[in-house]
Amino acid sequence: MHSVLSRSGAVVASILLALLCATSFAQSFPSKPVRLILPFPPGGPSDIQGRALGTQLSEQIGQTVIADNRPGVGGNFGLEVASKAPPDGYTIVLSSPTVAISPSLYKRLNYNADTDLTPVARMTTIENVLVVHPSVPAKSLKEFVKLARTHSDKLNFGSGGAGTTNHLANEMLQHIAKIKMVHVPYKGATRAALSLISGEVDEVVVSVPSVMPYIKAGRVRPLAVLSKQRVPQLPDVPTGIEAGYEGLTISIWYGIYAPAGTPRSIVMRLNEEITKALQSPTLKKRLVNLGIQPWPGSPEDLASLVSSEKKRFAALIKAAGISKR
Repeated sequence: MHSVLSRSGAVVASILLALLCATSFAQSFPSKPVRLILPFPPGGPSDIQGRALGTQLSEQIGQTVIADNRPGVGGNFGLEVASKAPPDGYTIVLSSPTVAISPSLYKRLNYNADTDLTPVARMTTIENVLVVHPSVPAKSLKEFVKLARTHSDKLNFGSGGAGTTNHLANEMLQHIAKIKMVHVPYKGATRAALSLISGEVDEVVVSVPSVMPYIKAGRVRPLAVLSKQRVPQLPDVPTGIEAGYEGLTISIWYGIYAPAGTPRSIVMRLNEEITKALQSPTLKKRLVNLGIQPWPGSPEDLASLVSSEKKRFAALIKAAGISKR
């Protein structure tokens, strides 16, 4: 009996010691610079907001947050690098919808987001707008759909490449509206937008901030925003839902992940600091001015978002027959 009690006491003691160590670890974290992996090239929305977040976090935590651009494989290389980092909270990664799209798009990935990464925080969202070249004789989304039906396979749309959100948005439109257009992929959404401006393609779906100057200059015509509500920058442009196409919504959202196995106490400390940063007047104003809406949330909020988006994108990718090796 005595030995049983001794063993029980030892188990309790070891559990208490582990809890104390975890608490101590969380309280001392961070004690050195934190690496924030950005899976896309410099200059894009991922890079801009990641660096802005890093600057704010550095001020809050008293340690430098180092931005580390690791572009490649549609954003998946950066996620892979993060998945293989030590799970100590000193490496985190900013992810776009890539994390929800890639499992259905790629036949093989060198990481599994469900088992190799852990959600830390939901971060921001950027809304998309469907724009056409001024030569396209459609003043509304309904008119554009009618035009596409009349000229089947004649209208084309540009995208940042197969499986990108601006590609999938048009696949979604074609599925919902039962129309057929020709897909013209480019190396990046910026290149697709420039091709629209030059008249190479008829239509693109692109982020509101990136195309606002061209809308104001009359070089492209907005037909619908693909969000649940109208966006402040384009108050007179209806949503796809208002235009009569239920389910035509696709936003570019962002979240922060850490390697799987990162202690919960560290994950929650990071979440607390990221939420605080996104709610700070300085960072909030900077992001909003760029057309990026802060959308802070818990690890569970990010996990729920990714889970629902994975199902939605999987169905869309399967229906459209899109795949990458």
